[in-house]
Amino acid sequence: MNIEDKKRKLLEYKARRQKIIRLLTKSLVWLGAAVIYYVIFSLFFDTPVEYRLKHSTDLLREQYAELEIRYDSLATVLDNLGERDRNVFNILFEADPYELGTEFETERLRLHEQMLGKSKRQLRRKLNDGIAVLETKMAELRLSGNRLEEEMQRLGNGINYIPSIQPVINNRLTLLTAGYGTLMHPFYRTLQSHQGVDYTVPEGSSVFATADGTVKEVSGRNSTFGQSIIIDHGNGYQTQYSHLSSAKVGKGQKVNRGDIIALSGNSGLSLSPHLHYEVRVNGMRVDPIHYFFMELSPSEYQRIIRISQSGMQSFD
Repeated sequence: MNIEDKKRKLLEYKARRQKIIRLLTKSLVWLGAAVIYYVIFSLFFDTPVEYRLKHSTDLLREQYAELEIRYDSLATVLDNLGERDRNVFNILFEADPYELGTEFETERLRLHEQMLGKSKRQLRRKLNDGIAVLETKMAELRLSGNRLEEEMQRLGNGINYIPSIQPVINNRLTLLTAGYGTLMHPFYRTLQSHQGVDYTVPEGSSVFATADGTVKEVSGRNSTFGQSIIIDHGNGYQTQYSHLSSAKVGKGQKVNRGDIIALSGNSGLSLSPHLHYEVRVNGMRVDPIHYFFMELSPSEYQRIIRISQSGMQSFD
């Protein structure tokens, strides 16, 4: 191979290498441009798939915003209603409204938080201790139940003469508005002893005898208690039903538990239509709440106890 051939081949090699370099350079430039284009396009524009994904939640966002507005509006309305009810309650009863179950819910949450921090061994030990306590209480309840059963057998039909139901229909326990104890008098505006319970019921509601007995007295309307009925149940038990609109029984008449003896009213010194009910044992007025045991479950009894102890104002 002569020198001319070598020069020619060298020039061809250089030309091919420059061509390859130019192709690579162009490819890199186009690739870089494509990358830059993709980045710019992604920043300012969405692909059809991305557009669908982004806008698929737009309706949900709008609905959520509308629900948020409605929730805020309802919350405001509820707050206003709560404040209005508190004001009305304060005006009528000069006391704050009672909130049933609040203290028990707080106690339940506190116990739950305590349990979360205990180990399995501690929880097992606490469970065993709780079971032991329950077994002891069950044994005590069995003994108490046996004693009660013996006492009931001893009393025989005499148990029918013990006041043991409410004098009005109060299945939801919402009609009791004043309990036994020291309450604000509606007319004198002073704290006075209220020796019975008040039921806010519409005028003309049925009033029931709470035990078997004999009508001892039917008084007229010219007294503080208005028209009243007193029933003697024997064994020292008496009940009184006051502020009646009419009596359905007469003096000396025999009545049975559950008989309609009168219609409620607003007679006498009464703030509004209601029934005032009293229980007397050997001449002493006692809290009637403890004489509803025949128709109340344990939970209902606890609830009505809380209602009666909520510091309300009497209606007479």
